[in-house]
Amino acid sequence: MDNSLREVLMPITIFGSFGTAVYFFTKVMTDYLLKKKMVDKGFVNEDTQAIFKQHIVKDNKFTSLKWGLIIFFAGMSLIIMEYIPARPESPLPYGLFAVSVSLGFLIYYFMVKKDSKE
Repeated sequence: MDNSLREVLMPITIFGSFGTAVYFFTKVMTDYLLKKKMVDKGFVNEDTQAIFKQHIVKDNKFTSLKWGLIIFFAGMSLIIMEYIPARPESPLPYGLFAVSVSLGFLIYYFMVKKDSKE
């Protein structure tokens, strides 16, 4: 990789990773505090408990499938790139990787859409 490109991408990667971690930590903590305050104030009844449980089950039902498909297709693209001759400055590996990960997302989307209709 070109040294000047590395100097640009490294700070973006570090700040992006840190920002993502802060976002998810803040989201989890605020959701927890909101639920705790609702329980303390007595706003929790059977209906609100059902909403919390439905939200959790809906999010976690297909998470493993999504990441499994994405990692599988990303790995397949890396294997395919090993056998395709390309120049070092060619955008072919990036395009192949993006297309294969997108294919994994599309397969996941159609599987979830099919399951939600049933």
